[in-house]
Amino acid sequence: MFDKILIANRGEIALRVIRACREMGIASVAVHSTADADAMHVRMADESVCIGPAPSGQSYLSMPALISACEITGAQAIHPGYGFLSENAGFVQMVEDHDLTFIGPRAEHIRIMGDKITAKDTMKKLGVPCVPGSEGGVNDVDDAKRVAGQIGYPVIIKATAGGGGRGMKVAKDEAGLEVAFRTARAEAKAAFGNPDVYIEKYLQKPRHIEIQVFGDGKGRAVHLGERDCSLQRRHQKVLEEAPGPAISPEERARIGKICADAVAEIGYAGAGTIEFLYEDGEFYFIEMNTRLQVEHPVTEAIFGVDLVRQQILVAAGHEMEFRQEDLTIAGHSIEVRINAEKVPTFSPCPGKITQYHAPGGLGVRMDSALYQGYSIPPYYDSLIGKLIVHGRDRTEALARLERALGELIVDGVDTTVPLFRALLEEPDIQSGNYSIHWLERWLEKNFA
Repeated sequence: MFDKILIANRGEIALRVIRACREMGIASVAVHSTADADAMHVRMADESVCIGPAPSGQSYLSMPALISACEITGAQAIHPGYGFLSENAGFVQMVEDHDLTFIGPRAEHIRIMGDKITAKDTMKKLGVPCVPGSEGGVNDVDDAKRVAGQIGYPVIIKATAGGGGRGMKVAKDEAGLEVAFRTARAEAKAAFGNPDVYIEKYLQKPRHIEIQVFGDGKGRAVHLGERDCSLQRRHQKVLEEAPGPAISPEERARIGKICADAVAEIGYAGAGTIEFLYEDGEFYFIEMNTRLQVEHPVTEAIFGVDLVRQQILVAAGHEMEFRQEDLTIAGHSIEVRINAEKVPTFSPCPGKITQYHAPGGLGVRMDSALYQGYSIPPYYDSLIGKLIVHGRDRTEALARLERALGELIVDGVDTTVPLFRALLEEPDIQSGNYSIHWLERWLEKNFA
């Protein structure tokens, strides 16, 4: 087992890893930019190293600085959290070249799943159902029209690299295809340095369902059910829940086994998430995230497992502490992402926290790096906390979420808490009857 782990991240996810390390008797090293010198993850870790100025490109994304921090502190492994370098195959290779351990999958798997066309081709060969679309990239408008004519309108044009909704455009008919195609390519080039795009059938009312998988890197893998992440704004998740309110036990077992078998076949190591669009009883592969997800706590809640602990164990060469038959769902869990943003514009709202009180009680978990007097820097993502609730069923989980939101106090900045309190009053949210388009239409109706 490792004696010391460096966490190549910040905020609540860095705290999450530090806590797992502490329970396992492993020393932790926090890294921070000059803007994060007073951050909670720096205070909580056993050691800390400043790795550069405020811009993430000169600090949290600086590979040489992270490797140097390991050498200075004697850390033997790096946990990347999510975001930043968590899915950078070049960084994984650099870590291994310096005789360090990357707590995550191998570089080859990150590389395969990082290109959406390669990922889709790989998953098809492994028996994972995919959305009808182009076989590889689409190079010009004529080719795009040919593919769209074969699969039928509407279609969605997507960048092969990157994510977060950039380089994605919908064409409802041939008249709108050329503009959508050129715009998607331009956005992809600007955002990712790669203009390549591909085309898929655009589903009308799909849900976003993702399957949590975990592999030991030796040919054994399990699935930990699904999460429904359909409440989204501009392709960014807002609320996640598990199990999905629209998924039957039979569907869960079927798609879960397909996913577990797929990652076992390629020898995948650690946590991963296979994401699907789900409509009319059918699953269509979108992408695979080769890291821990922001929403992993809802899976932990219903299965009673610590996914970060399992990541560390597998990376250190140990076995997973469970098999598929050990994994049974208990209750229902919901997570809402608390962002420092002004609703309804969702513009970032950095600033000083004048008062902070985290909710508590049975079935309530607050993952956050906030504290009273902390100044949220303007340089990073606006996520400031994740409120997770767990109940015996969905009705109880919703009631606990409403209670917990009422207890949460974050003064000094605007947050997305009012959004969630309003959403909980909606019949569609109470019943779980929503798709990936529901939230944007609701916002347009209520805040236009």
